[in-house]
Amino acid sequence: MPVITCIEDLKRLHRKRTPKMFYDYAESGSYSEQTFRENTSDFADIRLRQRVAVDMSGRSTATQMIGQDVAMPVALAPVGLTGMQRADGEIKAARAAAKFGVPFTLSTMSICSIEDVAEHSGAPFWFQIYTLNDDTFNRNVLNRAKAAGCSALVITVDLQILGQRHKDLKNGLTAPPKFTLPVLMDLATKWQWGLEMLGTKRRFFGNIVGHVEGVSDPSSLSTWTAEKFDPTLNWDKIKKLMDMWGGKVILKGILDVEDAEMAASVGADAIVVSNHGGRQLDGALSSIRMLPSIVEAVGSKTEVWLDSGIRSGQDVLKAMALGAKGTMIGRAYINGLGAMGEPGVTRALEVIQKELDISMALCGEKRVQDLGRDNVLLPKGFLDTYA
Repeated sequence: MPVITCIEDLKRLHRKRTPKMFYDYAESGSYSEQTFRENTSDFADIRLRQRVAVDMSGRSTATQMIGQDVAMPVALAPVGLTGMQRADGEIKAARAAAKFGVPFTLSTMSICSIEDVAEHSGAPFWFQIYTLNDDTFNRNVLNRAKAAGCSALVITVDLQILGQRHKDLKNGLTAPPKFTLPVLMDLATKWQWGLEMLGTKRRFFGNIVGHVEGVSDPSSLSTWTAEKFDPTLNWDKIKKLMDMWGGKVILKGILDVEDAEMAASVGADAIVVSNHGGRQLDGALSSIRMLPSIVEAVGSKTEVWLDSGIRSGQDVLKAMALGAKGTMIGRAYINGLGAMGEPGVTRALEVIQKELDISMALCGEKRVQDLGRDNVLLPKGFLDTYA
């Protein structure tokens, strides 16, 4: 068993053990990948303020996110094709999250279905939906999520039009993969992944295939998806989707103060400051740069969380210090899943929690709720370089 000390260790194993097209799907951004890179490099520019001679006993990373008790202020973000990183990947990630005490969010574009995850996860989870122009599908999938006991709905609002990711096009990304010569040559070195995939029946998009008339294979799914993302999305349609759900709602994909104010005005229980991991608008600012201004604008009206760029417990600490009430991780847990399956997701969470706990102590804080602006040092111009 390799010694895992950080998410980067899991990332190296993920790359070694997972087919290239699926590793690249997780570890890529759109166009030049500027925003993808700056999501992490901007975190690195933030420094921590060390304090000494402070009682560090009795620390806790526990808090709440939308009223739900969590072991630390981290939720597993919705990630499409998770079941292609490892066989039954959504089930494995949901199990790990439930045992650890953090929320798991199932993507609409998951391989394992809502019902599969509900049957095998052991705890209520959140469900994510895109803003589609198919009210029949929306209503049906939300009813399925309610029946499965999903405790919150995450609406992704930044995917009306799909950003171009060069690697996915060059790799010919499909689920399951098409057996071209390059793919077969790659799979020959990923025998453990292949054996696990042979042992599962879950290889297609479980929330869609079999639930939408005329969608029965990857090619018909691609056509349906291209037609159903709604380019006419507006706040009235978002409110309609929220009302259709009728429960707690998290709006994910907010990167502008005006949009944050609109999200708060329609009654979102939480908003997630996110640029989709740098996978949509390349050239947009990093989530951590935009966080403070959004917190200042709406932090008293709704919970503000941060997504995109978190790879460590110190990143979680920095986000909380700049006003976030919670965070979401995608690539960090996907690295763990691709590396080691369910134990890898658990290890990713352990790494993040331990680093958060130790760093919090060395900053002189006992509770994550007490983290604030005085715990970090920002480079000059960090908050007002761009206008």
